[in-house]
Amino acid sequence: MSSTPRPAPAPATATHVLSARAITKSFTIGDRTLDILHGVDLDLARGELVSLMGASGAGKSTFLHILGLLESPTAGEVFIEGHSAWKLPVQERASVRNQKLGFVFQFYHLLSELDAVENVLLPAMILHGRGAYLGKQKALRERARALLVKFGLEHRLEHRPSQLSGGERQRVALARALFLDPPIVIADEPTGNLDSATGEKVLELLLAEQRERNLTLLLVTHDERIARRCQRVVRMADGRVHSDGDERAKE
Repeated sequence: MSSTPRPAPAPATATHVLSARAITKSFTIGDRTLDILHGVDLDLARGELVSLMGASGAGKSTFLHILGLLESPTAGEVFIEGHSAWKLPVQERASVRNQKLGFVFQFYHLLSELDAVENVLLPAMILHGRGAYLGKQKALRERARALLVKFGLEHRLEHRPSQLSGGERQRVALARALFLDPPIVIADEPTGNLDSATGEKVLELLLAEQRERNLTLLLVTHDERIARRCQRVVRMADGRVHSDGDERAKE
């Protein structure tokens, strides 16, 4: 059976750039209700580096999609820079997602018909709309090219995803996530599809950008070594936060 209704979530404080309050998520399958998340709370401060861990089925992916405004909660609220996100109209919420949140996925999610520069430009195309984008296209392309050069892809600017290695594709995906300078980046197993050496290079690049830009970075990983490099480790189990703290202090 589904859980009883919860009271309205309390607002996040101004010190938190991303907050979740009493997030629940249920799916109805036939005459059954499957409860995935059970009142999950989370607060992330500006510039904070946090890992999210948990076994398969713990609810991490569902929670991540709700935090990233990709999937609606059954109850509860997400606050971005202190403002309620899921109460916004659809178009306003999409604009907030595009400008405030950067996403890095395990399997890249690059568009196969676009080259590296064009994939990086996708958030700007969505933000500005076709007419405004065309008016700024030259300057935006130069910014995209400069970011890819910074990431060591100066010889891959016009290559399509099929012509790139896994590590190169992930660097393009990282450049795309950072292109609009979002204050928050959500990275879902960003090294999970890479060999250990390539994954380490991508991770170092991501962490360097986090420090340089003072990003709030939520990093989902199964790797304890990666988690220990973060300021906090949040562990989920059975749709709940099981523990939340600086595990390095316990070593």
